[in-house]
Amino acid sequence: VDVFQAWCGPCKPVVNLFQKIRNEVGSSLLHFAVAEVDSIDALEKYRGHCEPVFLFYSGGELVAVVRGADAPLLQKTILEQL
Repeated sequence: VDVFQAWCGPCKPVVNLFQKIRNEVGSSLLHFAVAEVDSIDALEKYRGHCEPVFLFYSGGELVAVVRGADAPLLQKTILEQL
């Protein structure tokens, strides 16, 4: 989940990375979503930050968090979690 604030928007460059990985591993294993922290109370702790935050869930549980648009770290985290 790409967590963002309305004033800065979701991290568009990372969408291409997710699409590339999804094509490589299969569409049924990887799902990408965006969530605006200003409208979701459960994400309140992510408000006020100007860096992108990516939350990784498996089986409904938060399993990893990546702060910043670090493509190699995002790819590594995705592949580890899959």
